[in-house]
Amino acid sequence: MHDKNDFKAVKRAAEQGNAEDQHNLGMMYASGQGVPKNRAEAAKWYRKAANQGHAEAQFKLGMLYYNGSGVDGDDAEAVKWFRRAAEQGHSDGQYILGVMYGNGHGVAQNDAESIKWIRLAAEQGHEVAQTELGRMYYDGWGGAEQDRMEAAKWYRLAAEQGSAIGQNNLGVMYDEGQGVEQDHTEAMKWYRLAAEQGNAKAQDNLGRMYAAGQDYTEAVKLFRLAAEQKNANGQYNLGVMYNNGQGVGQDYAEAARWYRLAAEQRHAAAQYSLGLLYANGQGVPQDYTEAAWWYRLAADQGHESARAALKTMER
Repeated sequence: MHDKNDFKAVKRAAEQGNAEDQHNLGMMYASGQGVPKNRAEAAKWYRKAANQGHAEAQFKLGMLYYNGSGVDGDDAEAVKWFRRAAEQGHSDGQYILGVMYGNGHGVAQNDAESIKWIRLAAEQGHEVAQTELGRMYYDGWGGAEQDRMEAAKWYRLAAEQGSAIGQNNLGVMYDEGQGVEQDHTEAMKWYRLAAEQGNAKAQDNLGRMYAAGQDYTEAVKLFRLAAEQKNANGQYNLGVMYNNGQGVGQDYAEAARWYRLAAEQRHAAAQYSLGLLYANGQGVPQDYTEAAWWYRLAADQGHESARAALKTMER
């Protein structure tokens, strides 16, 4: 028995054909642990272990081919190794193989195969696979029939493992009464757990609930956290708070700044709101041409108030 962190001992055992040590040596080269980082050497040793049926080495070799790191990028070769790992029950291999089938990368696109492999990973507790499977059932795509109850089931499993995405998405289900009985207290609970992990969507969603309950100070705090992560809804909602003077002093210039950031991400309500500020000369110089520009961008996305504003300007 030797210390798996002892490079010389691991290398000696790997050279003697021990698959676990070949895998560990590959990891050392990949991370630069005890030896200069060398992805080509990592691939060499992962391959030796992979050819002996080492599932983790098969998965890692697949990732090197997928990312073109240490080897030439080759999606078909990546799929080959992901499949070998997946067939041994390796959950990461199952999940990524499902993704490859879903995207048609390195293999013919096949929704049935995609959901099959993602489900196998999810059933092993793979939280990313659980959230992905939940999303597939929520939207009814990728080989899944739309089933909001099934979506809630998978989001909950991921959420209970601490997945911020799963927590936020489960919060949405409770918020909207989709697949579960509507329960705003439960929605806030799950949004808060995700928001505390820094999930921008959850920060915005929780902020929206505080705003609805007229706790504008807390809402502003949460919208700002989301906005600073470049979340378009958070930027827009923070703009609204500055526009209305809720939770902060009214400041049209700040409203315009946050609306603009969201508008540049194609947020239709922010585009309309920024246009309105230009039309009224609030926080920005009055400029009907600029107002019309932003109204048009919003109208092109189906924003009805923007369409009405454009018609009024064209009279």
